[in-house]
Amino acid sequence: MKKQYIIPIFVPHLGCPNDCVFCNQKSISGETKELTKEDVKKIIEEHLKYVKENAKVEIAFFGGSFTGIDESKQNELLEVAYEYIKQGKAESIRISTRPDYIDKKILKRLKKYKVKTIELGVQSANDYILQKAERGHTFEDVKKASKLIRFYGFDLGHQMMVGLPESTHLDEINTAKQLIKLKPKMVRIYPVLVIKNTKLEKEYREGKYKALTVVQAVETCKELVKLFAKKNIEVIRIGLQPTDTIADSENQKSEVVAGPFHPAFRQLVEASMWNDVIVDKIKKLNTKVKEVVVTVNPIDVNSVVGQKKENVTNLKEVYDVDLIVKADEKIKQGKSKIEVTKIYEDFSAK
Repeated sequence: MKKQYIIPIFVPHLGCPNDCVFCNQKSISGETKELTKEDVKKIIEEHLKYVKENAKVEIAFFGGSFTGIDESKQNELLEVAYEYIKQGKAESIRISTRPDYIDKKILKRLKKYKVKTIELGVQSANDYILQKAERGHTFEDVKKASKLIRFYGFDLGHQMMVGLPESTHLDEINTAKQLIKLKPKMVRIYPVLVIKNTKLEKEYREGKYKALTVVQAVETCKELVKLFAKKNIEVIRIGLQPTDTIADSENQKSEVVAGPFHPAFRQLVEASMWNDVIVDKIKKLNTKVKEVVVTVNPIDVNSVVGQKKENVTNLKEVYDVDLIVKADEKIKQGKSKIEVTKIYEDFSAK
């Protein structure tokens, strides 16, 4: 099976009609100047140096609202990427955009350039929350765009947020359920971070907005991942990609003021999910467990152990159980074999 290699090209704030309260694309992407076709070619050529043989190369335009860019500029950028497809150096193109910037004409044009995947910035299924976030579109726009994208044969992706102003845990669970009905192939989940020079920073400084803690964000994201997994919808990212500017708020270079930032946020979520699986297994046994061996795919080992061996420590401190983790390539990623290898003697019964 070919491994996918994504070449990320950031188009900060291009095509966006307004500033959402949480957004400063220049800070998030680290890009501050308008992209040229020469820039695109340079980025692609640089990445191609590191692509392994037989990899599936995808050129991805992230940030901004790609289909809201001036049409001639869109074509200019897409033509560069399309050349690499014609040369056999790339297989597909991915874009991200707003749901209200999708129509039949746009989709027909994107088809011409072999765009394969379209990701929509949904953020929430609640119109009131979208209004508070100053998104400028409704969830009805999301539904219409999603159906059109799938009808024209594109792979559909959705991006949702956790912790938007006035959004509750139940709102976010409902958003996931509403997205599932629209049948995306993949989803990204972004806990809200308070970024410098945004309207949300002002609200945060004035005490009008309270950011989620890492623990709160992990607990919600964990439930969302489970919902999507049940419907075989791949969660391709949880949390913003760490960069020089997207880092811990204590870092002087960081643009993050507050919020649930962690450089390995996805691993925190997956570790918490594995902890739940192991604890659930232990609780179902009518005996006092002393030691449990969990065998998983090598890729899952770090998540089972947890950040700084958090799961190992938690099981020992809370349940007095020793956790041993083993790797086995024969086990599918995400699956496990859990064995209780030692139990406490019930001395009182003797």
